[in-house]
Amino acid sequence: MQSLKSERAKKEYEQFVKEVTPKQNLFRNMAKAFIVGGLICVVGQILLHIGKTQFSLSKDDAGSWCSLILILSSVILTGLNIYQKIVTFAGCGALVPITGFANSVAAPAIEYKKEGQVFGIGAKIFTIAGPVILYGVFASWLLGFLYWLWTAAGNWF
Repeated sequence: MQSLKSERAKKEYEQFVKEVTPKQNLFRNMAKAFIVGGLICVVGQILLHIGKTQFSLSKDDAGSWCSLILILSSVILTGLNIYQKIVTFAGCGALVPITGFANSVAAPAIEYKKEGQVFGIGAKIFTIAGPVILYGVFASWLLGFLYWLWTAAGNWF
C-alpha cells in the first residue's frame, strides 16, 4: 500500500515537473546566440577598422583599443543591469566573446560591493572568472610543457 502511494506521488511529481519546465526551442536559441555573438564581433571589427583608418593605429594598437572598448562597454552594461538582459536573450552568444568574460568579473564585484572592499569585492570578484583563469593558465602550462617534451624528444632522435 505504501509503495503504491509513493509510486503515485512520484508520477504526479514527474507530471508537475513536466508542466512547469519551460520548453526550449533549440534552433531559436542557437539563432539568437549566433546573431548576438556575431553582432558583438561585428562591433569589434568596426572598432578595429576605425582604429586603423581614422586614428592611424597599427594593427596591434587598434586591437588593444578594441579590446579595451569592448571590455569597458561590457562592464558599463553590467553595472546598468543591461548585459544580464542580453545574456538572458542570447545565452552563450553573449557569454563567449571578451565581453562575456568582462561581465563575469564585473557582476560579482557589483553584487558583493555592499560586503566591503576586502571581504566583498576583493574576495568574490573572481568567483566566476577565477576557474576560467586557473584552468586556462594550467592548460597553457601543460600544453607548453608537452610541446617542450615533444621538441626535446625530436632533438634526441
